[in-house]
Amino acid sequence: MTTPVQARPPAGADVAAPPGARRPGRRDRAGGSPWVYLTLCAGLVVVLGPFVWMLLGSLKPESELRQVPPTWWPEELTTANYVELFGRLDFPTYFLNSVVVAVAITLGNLAFCSMLAYALAKLEFRGRRALFGLVIVMLMVPGMATFVPLFVLVSNIGLVNSFPGLILPFVAGPFGVFLMRQFMLSIPDELIDAARVDGAGEARIFARVVMPLCGPALATLGILTFLSSWNNFLWPLVVAQTEDKYTLPVALALVSVGQHNTRYGLLLAGAVVVVVPIILVFLALQRYVVQGLAMTGIK
Repeated sequence: MTTPVQARPPAGADVAAPPGARRPGRRDRAGGSPWVYLTLCAGLVVVLGPFVWMLLGSLKPESELRQVPPTWWPEELTTANYVELFGRLDFPTYFLNSVVVAVAITLGNLAFCSMLAYALAKLEFRGRRALFGLVIVMLMVPGMATFVPLFVLVSNIGLVNSFPGLILPFVAGPFGVFLMRQFMLSIPDELIDAARVDGAGEARIFARVVMPLCGPALATLGILTFLSSWNNFLWPLVVAQTEDKYTLPVALALVSVGQHNTRYGLLLAGAVVVVVPIILVFLALQRYVVQGLAMTGIK
C-alpha cells in the first residue's frame, strides 16, 4: 500500500500555524517596542530641552529670568532683548566677519584635506604609512595643548588682529584628512588606473575623477567644519583685539557679560541669533552628513 503524498501549498500562500503557536504580529515584524520609542522620546526631550529653554528665555524680561523658582513659559512675552541686542551691536559687521572666517576655513579644509587624503589613499610613496600615523596622532592631541604655541607663532609673524590670523591656523585639520582618506579608499582603483592609461595626470584625476565621487564626504566635512568655525569663541577672543575684527560669538559675549553683572536675557537672545543659522544649514543638509558618515570606512 502506497502512502498518499500531501500536496504542497502554492508559493506565496499562507501556511496555517500549528495549534498553540504564536503568529508574528505587526510589532514583531517591525522590530519595535514601546520601550524603544519611550527611550527615543526621552532622548529627544533631553536634546531639544536646552534649545527650547533658550528660545523661551530670550522672550522673557530680565526680572523673570532671575525669578526663583524659574518659569518655563514666559509670563510676559517681550522682544526687548532682541531690540537691545541689535541696537547695541554693529550686527552686520560682526555677522559678516563670522561668515568670512567660517567660509574661508571651510573652503580651505575641503581643498587641502582632500589633497592630502588623495595622496594617502591612492598614491604610493615612501613614508605614506608614517604620515598617516602622524595624522592619527594629531587627532589625539587636545586643542588646548597647542593653543599657546599656535598663538605665539601667529604673534611672531605679525598676524594678530587680522583675518589671516583667524583663518590660517585652521585651514586644514587632521579630522578632515582622516574622513576624506577613509572615504576615498572606497573609490575603485580601476577608475584611477583607467584615467592614467588615458594619459590624465594626477591633478586632473583628482579634480575630474575623485572629487566628483566624494560629494557625501565633502558635504559632511564642509558642514562640520562650518559649524565648528562659526561657534569658535576662544581663538577669535584672543586674536581679534579690535571691534572691527570681532566675530559674532565674541561680540555677543562682550556685550552681554559685564564686569559685575550678566544680562541673561541679552545673552539668550544672542545665543538664538548665533544658533538659528547653523541649525537651518544643518537641517537642510543633514542627509549628506548621514550618508557621508555611513559610507566612511567601507573599505
